[in-house]
Amino acid sequence: MQMDASWLQRLKKIEQSHYFQGFVIAVIVIAALAVGAKTYRLPGWLEQGISVLDVAITLFFLVEISIRFLSAEQKKRFFHDGWNLFDTLIVVASLIPLPDSEMVVIGRLLRVLRVLRLVSIVPELRFLINALLKAIPKMGYIALLMFIIFYIFAAVGSIFFAQIDEFLWGDIAISMLTLFRVATFEDWTDVMYDTMEVYPLSWIYYIVFIFLTTFIFLNMMVGVILEIMTNETRKEDHQQQENHHTELLQQLTALQQQVARLNSRLDQQQDTVAGRAGDG
Repeated sequence: MQMDASWLQRLKKIEQSHYFQGFVIAVIVIAALAVGAKTYRLPGWLEQGISVLDVAITLFFLVEISIRFLSAEQKKRFFHDGWNLFDTLIVVASLIPLPDSEMVVIGRLLRVLRVLRLVSIVPELRFLINALLKAIPKMGYIALLMFIIFYIFAAVGSIFFAQIDEFLWGDIAISMLTLFRVATFEDWTDVMYDTMEVYPLSWIYYIVFIFLTTFIFLNMMVGVILEIMTNETRKEDHQQQENHHTELLQQLTALQQQVARLNSRLDQQQDTVAGRAGDG
């Protein structure tokens, strides 16, 4: 048990080491560069070298995820963390041999997904992704409201502007694509000037639409994300304070136990001295 505990402490120390974390990040970056290099036409010897490097990277990821699993105090709860589960699936999928030509494409895609491990390794990136995932429900309602606005304006545009340009306003689906072009400011003035030749006041249509979609709804999405991130930051700070308070209590309890042991030893020594004096 002592040997197991010592190995557990060593593995945990390695896993929490800044040097080890930095080396893992460097390997992930190298893996990303290797994936990008394979998109070019390379000499045969260089392709073989990249293939060997890819195998070495895969084996390193296997060792790294094994260290993280073995250093975990509660093995059963290791896979309850979504990031640990994601890393494990990527590593295991990379170990599966895919000899067929069609399956090779899947293997390449899995190797591309290994770059996402950078998100799980860097705490700041993991915090941003978690905040974004928690903001999705609220953003969904904003997106639904945006769709309603798009649909209404697309219907109006198709009714009034279809006779001007059938290609841009022929039906409601095409009109929604045109409005998406307007919302992204992709040559939207050309679309507006074409309709203004027939309807001089049609600029009001475009200005109101851009004001609603670009300046209001997008800012609402940004506001939701900022609100979630602020709440998550407060929770994290509160959790750190609680952990610090717990550590201080544990240290205080340990000091109290040491003081109690010292007092008991002093009492025993005093009793021993008193006994010897009585015998004398």
